[in-house]
Amino acid sequence: MDLLGDWWTPLVLRESFYGIRRFDEFQQALGIARNTLVDRLRRLVDEGLLAKVPYQTDPVRHDYVLTEKGRDFWPVLAAMMTWGDRWLSDDAGPPITLHHDACDHDTRAEVVCAHCKEPLRVEDVRHRMGPGYPPKLAARPDVVARFAGQEADPAP
Repeated sequence: MDLLGDWWTPLVLRESFYGIRRFDEFQQALGIARNTLVDRLRRLVDEGLLAKVPYQTDPVRHDYVLTEKGRDFWPVLAAMMTWGDRWLSDDAGPPITLHHDACDHDTRAEVVCAHCKEPLRVEDVRHRMGPGYPPKLAARPDVVARFAGQEADPAP
């Protein structure tokens, strides 16, 4: 969330998926201040979601292109779109539709189990500590209680 939790970063990535690649195009499409856009693009490049590819040498200018890591963010945007279409669209319907070329149908994103392909619903899923969970946090009583499905004891 530290990387993606601000207002502009998902919008910059969204525009990248729409085919925007150049600084001025991002600025025009988003109406974003230059300094804010410089910061977001730099961060996305530093984190490996975008790559800077020179397209001009004098002066040097770059395209910002999605990397594999950046393209892997698309399902997150698609899921956000599905939520927005359900809860924020007016009577006219969603502002954008997704068309799946493979089956030639309009569709929406759906989060499914990678094993059985059934929809993942919050009431059907339990959270467990994974192998990368920080050991220091895993030993805390409140964290143990959270993953055990119990309320932590209130502090005295």
